[in-house]
Amino acid sequence: MEIKNIIFDFGGVLIDWNPQYLYGDIFQDNEELDFFLNNVCNSQWNLKQDAGRSFAEAIKELTAKFPQYENEIRMYHSSWITMIGGEIKENTSLIKKLKSNYRLFGLTNWSAETFPLVYNQYPFFKELEGIVVSGEEKVIKPNNQIYELLLDRYKLKACESLFIDDNRDNIATAKRLGFQTIWLCEGVDLNEELRILI
Repeated sequence: MEIKNIIFDFGGVLIDWNPQYLYGDIFQDNEELDFFLNNVCNSQWNLKQDAGRSFAEAIKELTAKFPQYENEIRMYHSSWITMIGGEIKENTSLIKKLKSNYRLFGLTNWSAETFPLVYNQYPFFKELEGIVVSGEEKVIKPNNQIYELLLDRYKLKACESLFIDDNRDNIATAKRLGFQTIWLCEGVDLNEELRILI
């Protein structure tokens, strides 16, 4: 089936996001840094904000559990922009060229509170025809629902759509729903993969 639409994940595909950019400067001890990112402000906790939970609620819950880290937990929201390393230019540079032949979209797991902080900072976002943000919809990948929402909202067919993500589970769901996919794991060159597929 001919590809007519290309859908990008953002973190790890178009944007370099990593909590270590913030907390690497806060914790001098690597063991404590690892403990904090694995047990306090960990990926499971962050994913609930991506699913629509407010940072106020998230911080309240976590500071009650880890009062010794209250300041560091609060910084996850107040200094969140420090976790952004910038755009991944070898991938974002492809957007203008692709736009002349394909409809382009974004499908991202991202907090509704923090996504606006990057949206206005990077012009490539505005090159996309539409963006579905999990925190706004209160449903996250790899739930079928968020893919179906994208398809319905923009009148797309999965079989005519190429989905690009760095998360294996998200790719697996997209494949089950009939999308063509590129799993952007370590060492994969997106430009080369696109050249093969399209």
